Amino acid sequence: MPLSPLCKFFATVHHMRWILVGLGNPGREYEGSRHNVGREFLLALEDGIGKRGKILTPDSYMNNSGTAIHKLVPSATAAEKLVVLHDELDVPLGSVKISFGSGSGGHKGVESIIKALKTKNFVRIRIGISPATPGGKLKKPTQEKIVDFVLGKFKSTELIKLKTAKNIVAEALEVLFSDGLAKAMTEINKK
Repeated sequence: MPLSPLCKFFATVHHMRWILVGLGNPGREYEGSRHNVGREFLLALEDGIGKRGKILTPDSYMNNSGTAIHKLVPSATAAEKLVVLHDELDVPLGSVKISFGSGSGGHKGVESIIKALKTKNFVRIRIGISPATPGGKLKKPTQEKIVDFVLGKFKSTELIKLKTAKNIVAEALEVLFSDGLAKAMTEINKK
């Protein structure tokens, strides 16, 4: 699968090269959808990332992300420097969670990456897209409405929480690059 012409190549930090991938679907009809939040956040933060890694926005559809990524992540060792930003139904809108070595949780894009790389040992920055009650309980869509929900656009009332999440993702990447994964997980996952 071809990679987006928006891909840029940067130098290394602390002699480590990171590969950052923002999952989403190509095409104007998917812009602004919940499912494209990983792709759109990465592109929005691209300038701030600076010389910290390689940025990829695969031109393949979400469910085929692994094929494009595998070309640049040829081994399980290389996968440990992979950071995948993606939408997450199990996290409330406005929140972000970092994980490493976890399963796909039903996310087809992540599942495609795990299958193609033959490992789940990579960093995931999970960007919440589900509404929540004032008490913090998730209000995920029913199974039959998930596709419409994730392919739907954010409501204007959700944009403030979306901006909060983008700021958290920027902070997460900064901490990951400067202080490592353990510190990033500790700081971001408690927010």
